[in-house]
Amino acid sequence: MSGKAEVTQILSEFDDRPNAAEELLPLVYEELHSLARRRMREERAAHTLQATALVHEAYIKLVGGDGVDWDSRAHFFRVAAEAMRRILIDHARKKGAQKRGGGAKGIPLDIASLAEDVDPGRFLALNEALEQLEKEDERAAEIVKLRFFTGLSVADTVRVLGLSERTVMQEWAFARARIFQLLDDPS
Repeated sequence: MSGKAEVTQILSEFDDRPNAAEELLPLVYEELHSLARRRMREERAAHTLQATALVHEAYIKLVGGDGVDWDSRAHFFRVAAEAMRRILIDHARKKGAQKRGGGAKGIPLDIASLAEDVDPGRFLALNEALEQLEKEDERAAEIVKLRFFTGLSVADTVRVLGLSERTVMQEWAFARARIFQLLDDPS
């Protein structure tokens, strides 16, 4: 059985398999760690949270909480992206960041610019804009989470969401424009 198929099988039987969490971790760890490393590269250099800690904390949230009915491997990684985002937001809040990023302008939302240092205030402002976008357009917000927070490529986002490349590109363009608008006008 391929690794992807094995992950899907374990997830589908998760509640009924006593050792499912232990069986799943080695199969998804490298991919989760890769996602976390990409995400941590976007954080400021002095960030106190490391990629390994982010993976471990996210994994505990994924398998240690309420029983989730995993639809698929893609569903698992979508939930992982959200867990990592929430952990980083909580971390930024704990650092006592200013609510609106100290008057900083918008955060660049293109893959080439993700390596810039993102201070906690700007990160929280981005999160607030993303929450507003999610109220307006859930699919566009999901694309931002997958592309920005986990660093997925357009092709990977297409596979995870089951959309066409054109749709993902259009939604990504709309989402970036809307988030910039929300960041510039926080009212």
